[in-house]
Amino acid sequence: MSAAGLWRGLADAGRLMVGVPSYRTYVEHMAATHPDRPVMTEAAFFRDRQEARYGGRNGGKCC
Repeated sequence: MSAAGLWRGLADAGRLMVGVPSYRTYVEHMAATHPDRPVMTEAAFFRDRQEARYGGRNGGKCC
């Protein structure tokens, strides 16, 4: 494994520890299992994951 690959893996692990999913993993999953569906932009993916975690338009969770 290259140094860049190791760093990317550590960064992904750190993001998952604090609850931030990997956009790269999402894109790879969509390409492999749902090639007929559109892929969200990185900004849309981030908003979607934040709303799913903390409520928002579909969750209605408050404070």
